[in-house]
Amino acid sequence: MYETFYRLNEAPFSITPDPRFLFHTRNHRDALAYLHYGIEQRKGILALTGEVGVGKTLVIRTLLGQLSRNVRTSIVMNARLSFRQLLYMALLDFDLNPPGRSRVDLLMTLQDFLVRMRQANENAVLIIDEAQNLSEKSLEEFRLLSNLETADAKLLQIILVGQPELKEKLNRHSLRQLRQRIPGIFDLSRLPDEAVREYIDFRLQVGSDGKVSGLFDEQAMAAICRFSQGIPRMINQLCDRSLLIGFAKSLDRINAGVVAEAGQELGYVDEGSPQYSSVYKEA
Repeated sequence: MYETFYRLNEAPFSITPDPRFLFHTRNHRDALAYLHYGIEQRKGILALTGEVGVGKTLVIRTLLGQLSRNVRTSIVMNARLSFRQLLYMALLDFDLNPPGRSRVDLLMTLQDFLVRMRQANENAVLIIDEAQNLSEKSLEEFRLLSNLETADAKLLQIILVGQPELKEKLNRHSLRQLRQRIPGIFDLSRLPDEAVREYIDFRLQVGSDGKVSGLFDEQAMAAICRFSQGIPRMINQLCDRSLLIGFAKSLDRINAGVVAEAGQELGYVDEGSPQYSSVYKEA
């Protein structure tokens, strides 16, 4: 709706995880390097954690676009299922058709597939999203899957992706055998204030083929930093709503007052709060 008014080719702050909009902070680059290393070196189990909205899904989508053709991937999104159900879904995503749904059928199908992959010098990666919802029993089952190996390499690479609760769960004494299999848990962090400013201009540049930047004045940037707490999803929602409000008011640039109004509409800040009032004073 506001794209033409602000000379944009597309909405730059969509929350859809489009790899074109991945803003490569050092933290995000390190996350991708960690995942690539773990897959290429066949480390078995990797873990990526981070607060809701920091960009875990976007990192995974970017990773998938960077993997070589000899890497087959399977993604399971619903971690609340039982281990057997998760394994069945993973096999289907690998384009496999097990002869039955018994545990033996599923495991034999997976093992045969992984052996063929290894013989062809190919690699298999299973990604489990929202892995904080996995039960301890399921996590232990996935540890046992990582035992599928040759003398020199793991046959299946498993990436656990989840919220900070996943890290807490993996550090439980009862899961110490699994934790010892993971070469470090990578945490995606929130963006510092300076990176928030760079992130906003980066997405404006991508959304306009490099024609637009500076739509948000300095006070607006400061307000976004304050309301979003450095979480990319919240930044996107604040910026998108601010541009819509700015368009409705025919504003050439977005100021702090508009951001405060957007934050109030989104429920990120109460109109009567000191935070809201302080932003309006700066506007």
